Amino acid sequence: MQVENTSLTDVMLIRPPRFGDDRGWFSESYNAAKLAGQGITTVFVQDNHSMSAAPGTLRGLHYQRPPHAQAKLVRCSRGVILDVAVDIRRGSPHYGQWVAVELSAKNGRQLLIPQGFAHGFVTRSADCEVQYKSSDIYAPECDGAIRWDDPDLGIDWGLSTPPHLSAKDRAAPLFATFQSPFTWGTP
Repeated sequence: MQVENTSLTDVMLIRPPRFGDDRGWFSESYNAAKLAGQGITTVFVQDNHSMSAAPGTLRGLHYQRPPHAQAKLVRCSRGVILDVAVDIRRGSPHYGQWVAVELSAKNGRQLLIPQGFAHGFVTRSADCEVQYKSSDIYAPECDGAIRWDDPDLGIDWGLSTPPHLSAKDRAAPLFATFQSPFTWGTP
């Protein structure tokens, strides 16, 4: 597995190799031992799978507070998404900065998003399926969100029309009023 740094400390782009022939291809989408060899030792306890029917469906920006904070390993198994991570660790030199990566079934790339980051994605094709591993269980009492279109963050989602949003994402608070439960340098 090829692991690359992104512009945000600790957010990693992972490229599992694909082996193809006239039938198609094969890829190990996750191998704990190979990732540990690259210094990634996150233990994942839950797998999630979402399907978004319409292009321009936006999910995010979401995070989970301690004691159920989550790291995520995200991949798009059908279609194309723009995946976004925002550093929300108080004291981080990258606090409030974001990185965006195109993930698709075709490119097979994955984004590792550690605890202390908000996560979201927007679909760029119809019938997108996104699968991700989480390092902790979903705990509704720890669930949180930040506005996807927050002017202080200035995320370029690449949208030409308003996105399809959940009521939760439409009502998420602005970054300026957000009180982060995460501190840089704290596990």
